[in-house]
Amino acid sequence: MNDVWRELEAGLGSVGKIRILRVMFEKPGQVFTKYGLERETGLKPVDVRSDLKALIEIGWVKEHQYDPKTYEVDMENPVVKHLYEFFKRVRRVR
Repeated sequence: MNDVWRELEAGLGSVGKIRILRVMFEKPGQVFTKYGLERETGLKPVDVRSDLKALIEIGWVKEHQYDPKTYEVDMENPVVKHLYEFFKRVRRVR
């Protein structure tokens, strides 16, 4: 149980991570570049980089090794699935 709480704290521990997840939840299955996430979230490049790194480390976001690298929310992760449903219920995604 503690592991899930640590994962939630790591994944939701900043406004930036929540904004990134919200943008990705709006378009599940779509890939994003860092630049695209900066535009969509209004976050600074340094914040997008550090927040993406954290989300990748806990397995909520997949990183694709293209040039430029692309990112997508991992909808197969059980915690991510529940978060997606939560965001839908509170009407933060369509």
